[in-house]
Amino acid sequence: MHILDEIVERRKEDIQKYGFGFGAAVPKKRTRGITPFLVQKGAILEIKRASPSKGDIAPNLDASQTAQLYAQAGAAAVSVLTEQRYFKGSLDDLQAVCRSVDSFAARTGKPAPAVLRKDFLLCPEEVDVAYTCGADAVLLIARILDDKTLLAMAGRCRSLGISALLELRLDDDLRKLSLVVQEYGTESVVCGVNARNLSTFAIDLLAPAGIRGEILHSTGADMRVVFESGIRTPSAAAFAGSMGFSGMLLGEAAARNPGEAASLVRAFETAKPTRTAAQWLSFADAAFKKNHSDEKKRKPLVKVCGLTGTKDALQAAEFGAEFLGFIFCAKSPRNVDAETVRAARELLAEKSERPFSVPKIVCVITECDSAEGKAAIELVRDGTADFLQLHGRKAAEQFFADESLSFLPHYAAVNVSSEEDLAEVERLLQQGEPRILIDAQSCGKIGGTGMHVNRSLCEAAAKKVRLWLAGGISAGNIREIVQNCEPELVDVNSGIESAPGKKDRQKMADFFSQL
Repeated sequence: MHILDEIVERRKEDIQKYGFGFGAAVPKKRTRGITPFLVQKGAILEIKRASPSKGDIAPNLDASQTAQLYAQAGAAAVSVLTEQRYFKGSLDDLQAVCRSVDSFAARTGKPAPAVLRKDFLLCPEEVDVAYTCGADAVLLIARILDDKTLLAMAGRCRSLGISALLELRLDDDLRKLSLVVQEYGTESVVCGVNARNLSTFAIDLLAPAGIRGEILHSTGADMRVVFESGIRTPSAAAFAGSMGFSGMLLGEAAARNPGEAASLVRAFETAKPTRTAAQWLSFADAAFKKNHSDEKKRKPLVKVCGLTGTKDALQAAEFGAEFLGFIFCAKSPRNVDAETVRAARELLAEKSERPFSVPKIVCVITECDSAEGKAAIELVRDGTADFLQLHGRKAAEQFFADESLSFLPHYAAVNVSSEEDLAEVERLLQQGEPRILIDAQSCGKIGGTGMHVNRSLCEAAAKKVRLWLAGGISAGNIREIVQNCEPELVDVNSGIESAPGKKDRQKMADFFSQL
C-alpha cells in the first residue's frame, strides 16, 4: 500500500471514531473575515511539524509564533497542516494561526496572509469545518477524490467564498480540473502541482513545470498555478519563480528555519524569466507529453555525445537523438571548435523533419575560463547551442561563482564512483538544479571511457533525481540499463564509435533499434 493510500484509509477510520473535528473544539460559526487567497505572485509558508518521509521536522513548533514570523517574512499565505497521525497537526493549529495573522494585521496595519488548511480532505463536511475554523482556502487532492465528491467540495468552497487549492499530478487529475473549471470557472480555484510524488515521496523539480503547461492550455492563461514542495534554498526558490508560477509552497524549508523564510520569499517573488527557465520549461513540456503519450513510457531520451562532425550529428538526429553533445576540452580526443557546432546547427535546422523538433545542442566543458570553455559559453550565449554541460566540480564551481553566467541554460555532470560522490548530487539539487548527469569516474578523463556507474549508485541517485546516465552505454547493454535503472536520459559516446570521435553508423543503428 502506498503511503498516500495508507493516510487516506487511516483518515477514514479517524473520521468514524472522532468525527470531522478530530477531537478539536470546532466553532459553530466563523468569526473572521475572508482574506483572498493568492491574488498576486507570492509564497505560501507552512506550519509543519513532521511528515511520513522526513519524520520529525519541527516537533516543538508553536503555530501562533511561527505564523507571526511568516507574516513578517512577507508570506502571501500560511499553510497549516491539520493532519494528526503523520504530520502532527490539528484544527487547533488552524485556529491559532488565524488568530495570529489577524493580530499581525491589527498590530502592523499590513494585510494578513491568507490561511490555507492543508489536509487530506475527503468530503464537503470537512470544507465546512475548515471554513468555520477560519480557513481562507482548503487543499483538495484530485487523485484521492472521485468526480462527484470533488465537484461537491469545490462547489462548497465557492458558495462559502473561500478558495480551493486543487492539487494535480496525474493525467486523470487534469480531466478532473476541466470538470471543476467547466462548472465553477477559475475565480475560486487555484492549481497546485507537487514536485513530490505522493506515492514514493521522491522529488522532481520539473514535474510542476511539465503539468503547468497542460493546465494553462486547458484552462486559460489566467489560471493560478502553485509550485509545491522540494524548495530548500533561495536559488531553488528563484528557479521556481523564474518559470512563471503564481505561487510557491514551502514546507520543510520554512518550518525548520522560520527566520530564514524571508530570503526564500524574496527570491521567489523577485525572480524574472530567464533563458535557463525557458529551456527547462520547454524540456518539461516535451517530456510530459512524451511520458503521457502512447509510446512506451520507459523509453529514455538519448544524448549522443562526443560528436566531432556534421555528418555524425545529422545521423544521430535522424536516428532519434534528442540531445547532441560537443566536447570543448583540449585534453579530449573529441575536442571540437565553435565552427563545427555552428555548422551542425545550420545543417540540423535545414534538414531536420522530426516531430520532436531539432535536437538540443549541448556544449560540454570542464573549465569556464579556458579558451575552449569561453568558446562554448559564447555559443550558448548567442543561442547557437542550447545547454552547457558543466562536467566535473571545477566547471560547476566556476560557473556558479560567476553571476553573469547564471542566465545561461546549463546542467551539471557529476562523476560518481562512491557514495561520497552522491553528496555533490544532493548539494546541486538543493540549490535548484533540476537535472544532473551521473557519469563514471575515470582519472579526470572526459567522456568516452567505456566505464560504467555501479548499479547500486545508479539506484541511489535515482532516488534523489530523475536519472540521467552516462558511462559505458552501448547496444549490448542498453535494454538491461533501461529495465533496471529506468533512466529519463541516457548519454552514449564510445559505445557507438569505431574510433574516438568517429561514430559508427551500424553501431548507432543497433543502439537505437534496441530502444
